[in-house]
Amino acid sequence: MFFSKKMMLGGRELVLESGKMAKQANGAAVVKYGDNMLLVTVCAMKEAAEGFDFFPMTVEYREKMYASGKIPGGFIKREARPSNHEILSARIIDRPVRPMFPEGFKNEVQVICNVLSSEGDMLMDTFGVIGASLAVNLSDIPFSQPIAGIRVGRLNGELIANPTTDQMEECDIELVLCGGKGFISMVEGESKEVSEDDLLEAVQFGQKIIDDICDFQAEIIKEFGKPKFEFTIPEIPAEIKEKITELSIEKIKEFTQIKIKEERNEARRVLYAEVTEKLEEEYPDYVKHFGDIMHDLEKDVVRKNIIKDNIRIDGRKPDEIRQITCELDILPRVHGSALFTRGETQSLGVCTLGGDSDTQTIENIYENEEQKFYLHYNFPPFSVGEVKRLSGVSRREIGHGNLAERAFYPVIPQEDKFPYTIRLVSEILESNGSSSMATVCSCSLAMMAAGVPVSKQVAGIAMGLIKEDKDVVILSDILGDEDHLGDMDFKVTGTDSGICSYQMDIKIQGITFEIMKNALAQAKAGREHILGIMNTAIETPRESLSQHAPRILSMNIAPDEVAALIGPGGKNIKGIIAEYGVKVDVDDNGLVKVLSDGDSGEAAINYIKAMFAKPEPGTIYEGVVKGVKPFGVFVEIMPRTEGLVHVSELSLERIEKVEDHFKIGDKMKVKYIGTDKDGRLKLVRKELLKKEAEEKK
Repeated sequence: MFFSKKMMLGGRELVLESGKMAKQANGAAVVKYGDNMLLVTVCAMKEAAEGFDFFPMTVEYREKMYASGKIPGGFIKREARPSNHEILSARIIDRPVRPMFPEGFKNEVQVICNVLSSEGDMLMDTFGVIGASLAVNLSDIPFSQPIAGIRVGRLNGELIANPTTDQMEECDIELVLCGGKGFISMVEGESKEVSEDDLLEAVQFGQKIIDDICDFQAEIIKEFGKPKFEFTIPEIPAEIKEKITELSIEKIKEFTQIKIKEERNEARRVLYAEVTEKLEEEYPDYVKHFGDIMHDLEKDVVRKNIIKDNIRIDGRKPDEIRQITCELDILPRVHGSALFTRGETQSLGVCTLGGDSDTQTIENIYENEEQKFYLHYNFPPFSVGEVKRLSGVSRREIGHGNLAERAFYPVIPQEDKFPYTIRLVSEILESNGSSSMATVCSCSLAMMAAGVPVSKQVAGIAMGLIKEDKDVVILSDILGDEDHLGDMDFKVTGTDSGICSYQMDIKIQGITFEIMKNALAQAKAGREHILGIMNTAIETPRESLSQHAPRILSMNIAPDEVAALIGPGGKNIKGIIAEYGVKVDVDDNGLVKVLSDGDSGEAAINYIKAMFAKPEPGTIYEGVVKGVKPFGVFVEIMPRTEGLVHVSELSLERIEKVEDHFKIGDKMKVKYIGTDKDGRLKLVRKELLKKEAEEKK
């Protein structure tokens, strides 16, 4: 049955529809906001998936280029693999939706979001959360309740809902908030060094809107929602649980106090093998559940230790940070490098400087842009002691890299002060919790070591949560196991002046505003501690660039001279590059940048200056003959600038045939005396010859 319902949101109508499109999916919803239109579908298998120890849900988000009246670039004119932006949008939708399915539900689920129409000025990821919530709640797939997402911006001190892309450029807070009525389930965004109180105010603003959207959905679901299909969770006989508990509980208590990750993992592996060996013959049909039972026992032990005794796996107190070391100039030939180690997590940060030709081109339905600052995060399998095939960049690597990249937006220098393209790379060499936050720290140090004039040092910290009924413990600088066995992963980056970027994932259905407030306060203390250690290694950027970094020299020419600099088919600019061994970038406004590894850049700049210099009357030039005619010779006195020396000015004696005395390529001193009535340069030579003759006498 088709329906279309409306509510006001941020000064525009939000329209939710279903029943017209994609009717064979379990659930489908169309979300409209102005001329923006998004189709979200959800499908689920009726049987539980085999071989998964996690909920097998996938989310795909696609922005069709036709949505904004564009044709994809490149040789193949169709959408191919998802862009980084689409992957990041899919992750935004996945994180709040995933915890809302029932515990133990292992049926495979796929959510697909297609942007079908776009005004080109509104990001649609948060509407994907609304569409996914409505689609699955209308379907027969089990789901707990409506959720929603909202993007909040603060523009000129005023909080606004769903800012446009242009407004977001001016906002000092950009917050994506997701949750249900009365609770928060996901936070992500960036800000320009704002305070914790300012961020919390934005959260409260967004939460009220989420409550309204959830109420709006609830009315629709009550009228049009389908009954949910039943699913079964495998029943494990109590006697098996009892035997496994008896065999393993004491050893679990022991290895959950082992501080070294590798040793703890080995003790866990040995225990799992021992228990399996003892019970597999007696209970062959339940062997696949042995690991799940022991995992749940371990989870219970770790959480009770933290809740009752405030004792973590590695013995730290809840707000205690692991030992930190910072080392600079690890790599001798790069422009800037730093090794940041926090406990068993280690990131090698590398900063590389380049020119305009090194920018990253971004193409999407909103705009095409050149990105002059970007960060790449690499997570190789050896960082966690695993053996895996190296393939393409994972969605996790893209997400972690983006979060770390956004941390630096408030502190990187403007192009007019530092005209370089900046590429940061984080190589994760060890991982046991919050490698993305270690990335922020290592790359901040690497930029300062490279001499990039960043305004502040930036650090990051990951916060965890253990919540049992009313008992709540917030953890600073979480381990990998604390992330896995806990309820929250809340990453916060910032300077000593305020917060720069943040991302919060929740494994439970949501947290309260009060928990988030306390987590931010504890994160601030942890961040300040980390910054203090980083500042002992390097507090301000180095005054000079690395000797291995390129130098950029710049100058301006008139916009109508750009074509002459480039030359036909790029002939002129290619010649300069080949002659001087430099990179040359020029924009349409006439800004010329020369990138070089030595003194050749200055020589290239001088050559370009000479190309567009204006001759001064009365100046003597060492010219080159470019043309020989019966009436005189044409002499080039500077690049692209020629004048005529009339036959009467060529010699102190009369010349019958000019071609008998001069040829192309001859060098000749001439004097520029002005232009004729047609604007042509007039050059003379006789007076210079007379002067030379007098000096010889």
